[in-house]
Amino acid sequence: MDTNEIIKKQVTENAVVLYMKGSPEAPMCGFSAAAVQMLEACGVEDVATVNVLADEDIRQGVKDFSNWPTIPQLYVNGEFLGGSDIMREMYQSGELQKLLEK
Repeated sequence: MDTNEIIKKQVTENAVVLYMKGSPEAPMCGFSAAAVQMLEACGVEDVATVNVLADEDIRQGVKDFSNWPTIPQLYVNGEFLGGSDIMREMYQSGELQKLLEK
């Protein structure tokens, strides 16, 4: 299975997927930490997280897959939402909470 197929499988088999640097327990950058905090604040319990620092192919592959240059990246129900800046805007407007309630 190539990297693109792996990523496609991850985002279709999990309702919420966060590609991040580090883990939720030990984020390795402030943007990843902020993304985790927003998901926790929304009450999301079942999040599949992928540490892009553990696999260079996934780290570059997810950027190519989404056509988005930065990490973290959030997918909900197979749809790419954006990085921590987009998440913050959606969280502040209440849109992220509504989307994750479904």
